[in-house]
Amino acid sequence: MDYSVVAVAREDDSAIDEPLRVAAVADRLGYREVWAGEGPTWDSFVLATAIGRATERVALTAGPVAVSVRDAFGIARGAASVAALVGRPVGVALGTSSVRVVEGVHGVPRVRPAAAMEASAAAVRGFLHGEPGEPVAPGSTFRRRLPPPGGPLTVAAFGDRAIATAAAHADRMLLDIVSPDQVRMLRGKLDAAADRVGRTPTLAAWLPVAVDPDPASLAQVLRSIAGYLTVPGYSDMFEAAGFGEAVELARSGADPDTLLRALPAAAAGTVGLVGDQDAIRARAEEYAEAGLDEIALVPATAGDPGGERTLTALRPA
Repeated sequence: MDYSVVAVAREDDSAIDEPLRVAAVADRLGYREVWAGEGPTWDSFVLATAIGRATERVALTAGPVAVSVRDAFGIARGAASVAALVGRPVGVALGTSSVRVVEGVHGVPRVRPAAAMEASAAAVRGFLHGEPGEPVAPGSTFRRRLPPPGGPLTVAAFGDRAIATAAAHADRMLLDIVSPDQVRMLRGKLDAAADRVGRTPTLAAWLPVAVDPDPASLAQVLRSIAGYLTVPGYSDMFEAAGFGEAVELARSGADPDTLLRALPAAAAGTVGLVGDQDAIRARAEEYAEAGLDEIALVPATAGDPGGERTLTALRPA
């Protein structure tokens, strides 16, 4: 199993510079790659540049960035700009994001997201492989000056059409907060789609993780899960796992604190890696057996600044 680390701002009262701290720990411990996540707080390309300037060797992936609010050329230019400034490979991840972010934050209609993803992935892939001296876009009189960023193209996918897009255009498909059973099902869909187009993208998942969590760490993981209780494809899984009460509360519009009280500690281990080091290694093996190639660790930082304890326990050999 390959491990990478996610440095993303939590939209709560955590420190604004928490992603930089997580990335610095990951770099020092020898992790191969850090994801600079995007959200209402941080622009992913700015964050990736800051991380690159503050670290020595870790490769970077910016995103997922929302395809409804960024054009394909701008996405590829952002990755190439970061790579030029930090002097190491930079990849880019694409996602459709949510109505709450696309419309509620950016004020842009989230229309036909699967079609937007398909068009963006195809275009971004072309832009990522252009060489200096070529036109920046077909028919443009401007010439490329920056070399390609050198990192992978990742597509975040869950639905069938997005999976087909990942199979056709991405180097890697990304899942977010999934169980091993979901991985197994989605891996099968990815392999089938990839076989049809003669490609073999890898499969990664962002998973919340906390080694020997204290109550604050556990609560932080549970809060990250609560937002998925009503998402199609997730609600059934949580109900089957015995968390139906929390699902119903979420559907009724309960506030985050109410949902947190309704979720038992066991819920954290349904779609995450929580427990002692041996338990987490065993759970990671379940994900590997289900077909996952890479776990992108989203370390709890409440009670574990920078995710130091967790990332140290799981650092590469």
